[in-house]
Amino acid sequence: MKVICAPDSFKESLTAVEVADAMAVGIRRAAPGARIDTCPVGDGGEGTLESLLASVDGKTFRTAATDLFGRKTETHFGSLDCGRVAFIESATVIGLATVPARERDIMRSSSFGVGQLMLSACETTPEKIIVGVGGSATNDGGCGLAQALGVRFYDAAGNLIASPISAAMLQDICHIDVTNRSALLEDKEILVACDVSNPLTGPDGAAYIFAPQKGASESQVVLLDESLRHLAEIIRRDLRIDIEMMSGAGAAGGLGGGLMAFAGARIVSGIDIILEAVRFNARVQNSDLCLTGEGTLDAQSLAGKACIGVARAASAQDVPVVVLTGKIGPGAERVLDAGVTEFLTIGEGLSTGQSIRQAAGLLADAAEKVTRKYR
Repeated sequence: MKVICAPDSFKESLTAVEVADAMAVGIRRAAPGARIDTCPVGDGGEGTLESLLASVDGKTFRTAATDLFGRKTETHFGSLDCGRVAFIESATVIGLATVPARERDIMRSSSFGVGQLMLSACETTPEKIIVGVGGSATNDGGCGLAQALGVRFYDAAGNLIASPISAAMLQDICHIDVTNRSALLEDKEILVACDVSNPLTGPDGAAYIFAPQKGASESQVVLLDESLRHLAEIIRRDLRIDIEMMSGAGAAGGLGGGLMAFAGARIVSGIDIILEAVRFNARVQNSDLCLTGEGTLDAQSLAGKACIGVARAASAQDVPVVVLTGKIGPGAERVLDAGVTEFLTIGEGLSTGQSIRQAAGLLADAAEKVTRKYR
């Protein structure tokens, strides 16, 4: 029996690597002779780089950057495909998990550190740079990143706006100058790994959909949306690029749109590019079962989440796909039309806290049960 385990992380509980390992434990109980391929994945958010490096050959480069409040911090990026691809996980420097809830201040936050990571990655001379943007705590439209890359922003008096620029400073921008943007980017293909399709502004935009999760008040959400509209207008005028309603521009507080405008990036499905990087289509061939999973399964999972990308790819090769999840939400049944054969809740009857604490054991038990069924 051949089984491939390709889960995402279970937020606040286990990394994707730990989930895949727990699944393997259960599979071995049910089928000691099974061939197991652990292939943890991600959709561009927190933990994606760890999953990549656990699934393919690659290495980590340590470097320094500034966090979302401009403080120097140690971070890293990944090098894959014999150095041809650099992978940057934005959440390592501007992620919500990098700052305690009581210290979060979306108006002061900046994406400057992600731009620094991009320049560090350029020094390893990759052909392609993939930027995973999930899990950010910023809402600066990518202007901080742009400053790190050499883009200059000026106010109404013609004064250079100091770096790192933050969300609270977007209304001050009156002119954008890209003539000093780093030449290191010129020959690089830059992709944004993203799991959302939200535009930059409006009711489905960066501020209204994501800023409340990052601690923004109702009045701040309104101000942030107005600021991003203002930024989009200046980008249209000075750069001749209209990113405001582009799919994915609102990802990571507008970082998706900023990467398009200031770095010439192209937005792609996070899980699709990860599956390509780990050569999932080749690895899932001739499997008898594919196990995947994430913390919560609901209708939103269809909007680019990792487990659905896995299901679509595996089912295209007639491999049955079972999703193990900690929680079933509204509309979860819709995933059965997207390549999922069935889904199973781990820890049925337990509280959320109990499920989180016992997740590894519960996943192993569920994987054993499923393997016996499909053996």
